[in-house]
Formats: sequence, C-alpha cells, structure tokens
Amino acid sequence: MEVIVSRSGGLAGIRLVWEVAVDDQPDRDDWVLLIEELPWSAVPPAPPEPDRFVYRIECAPHRATLAERQVTGPWRTLVDRVRETTEPRRQGPSRPRS
Repeated sequence: MEVIVSRSGGLAGIRLVWEVAVDDQPDRDDWVLLIEELPWSAVPPAPPEPDRFVYRIECAPHRATLAERQVTGPWRTLVDRVRETTEPRRQGPSRPRS
C-alpha cells in the first residue's frame, strides 16, 4: 500500500510530492489504522483560495483533494506523518504564471 501526498499552489506554484510505502514502515499497523479512519467520502468541496496550498491525498482506491484549511484532524496527522517519513519530489509550477 502506498500513500501519496501532493501539495500544489502557493505563491510559487511548485508542486511537492511525498510517497510512502506503508508496508515498508516499522509501524505499518498504525499507518493502516490511520488511513482506514480517514473520512474519504466526506470531504466537502472548498472554493478556490488564491495563493493557498491544495493537498491531494491518494491511497488506492481512495483519493481526496483538500484546501489547506481543510487539512485538520486525521488529515493533518496523515499529511504530517508522510512529510516526516520521506523527502519530497519537486515538480514544476502547477499553474501558468503571468
């Protein structure tokens, strides 16, 4: 099982992507429990917020897109854990710059 967190937006528009192979983690069961408890189907749509981050969280078959202000509670726990476990990969701007 893999967890992929990508963060895009912000002033620079740089996308960062973190990937964690849960099965390789020494605390695998804790990861699985956290992932299973996330409210995957209850993420309300959020209006776009200029120059704010947007997080896309994937763990097949689940996928959620959250505005920065929605990354709270168990979502924040997962995002922080993923970011502490691995280094990000940088991608180019996520939107055209003018």
